Amino acid sequence: MIVTDNIHPSAVVDPRAIIDPSAVLAAGVKVGPWTIVGAGVEIGEGSDIRSHVVLMGPTKIGKNNRIYQFSTIGDDTPDLKYKGEATELIIGDDNVIREGVTIHRGTIQDRGKTIIGNKNLLMAYVHVGHDSVIGDNCILVNNAALAGHVVVGDWAILSGFTLVHQFCHIGAHSFAGFGCGISKDVPAYVTVSGTPAQAKTINSEGLKRRGFTADAIAAIRRAYKIIYRQNKTVEEALMALAPISAEFPEVQLLVDSLKQSQRGIVR
Repeated sequence: MIVTDNIHPSAVVDPRAIIDPSAVLAAGVKVGPWTIVGAGVEIGEGSDIRSHVVLMGPTKIGKNNRIYQFSTIGDDTPDLKYKGEATELIIGDDNVIREGVTIHRGTIQDRGKTIIGNKNLLMAYVHVGHDSVIGDNCILVNNAALAGHVVVGDWAILSGFTLVHQFCHIGAHSFAGFGCGISKDVPAYVTVSGTPAQAKTINSEGLKRRGFTADAIAAIRRAYKIIYRQNKTVEEALMALAPISAEFPEVQLLVDSLKQSQRGIVR
């Protein structure tokens, strides 16, 4: 380990770790043995980086994150369009990144950055591809994988071995069952399962746990039936949803996810 002025005095770095002189470690950071912190990496206060982790930059990691062994965070993407351009990874606060997770930086062909929000749980061997965006409070269960350019909304849950095609949007509060193959957009609140993924119902149990009222859940259920049970096109469904979303702001989130879809929605 090389000690530099970029390492806060309160940081605890195992002497077997390798820290690039340009890396920045804030107060209370812990770095375990045989971990590599590369050039352009910034680690926020209180973050705990376990053993055998590889952190490559440019990468900014926020406060109070836990990153477990054998993860590779912030390396460049294997996308063949990538030619070594300066791109970055941004990770927020209070995330738990478990064993063997891989998260790649962005490409200049898209936003140039991969973004992870706050309070997410990425379980073992999850993969987050280049230019993907994960919101807050999401759970990606073991071996879930996001191709490039995927957007995952707040509170979404992707069960184990879920695979998401590039450019797909996963709506807020949605739920994907284990082994899903998702190649189209999943609207907010919707539960999907199977390969290819099919819509089944709304994530009512998750909504109850998050404090949604019974009336709001009933309104979301009505909206779901309009979209999926009345043989309407998306445009026809949007017209029918207008009065419901005017009364229940929660339904507007579902409406917005329909309007923003570019790949078409899971049916």
